Amino acid sequence: MTILLLLIPLSLMLLGVAVWAFWWAVKRGQFDDLDTPAIDILRDDPKQPD
Repeated sequence: MTILLLLIPLSLMLLGVAVWAFWWAVKRGQFDDLDTPAIDILRDDPKQPD
């Protein structure tokens, strides 16, 4: 039962870190354009001169 005294604060700290990381990613624009990176891999590179 005393392990709960350690696990509950630890889980709350991990939750805080996860929320902070999500907030940081949103502020940096990580979720602005989700479609273009998936399409970019399908585009051909420009022809290189021989």
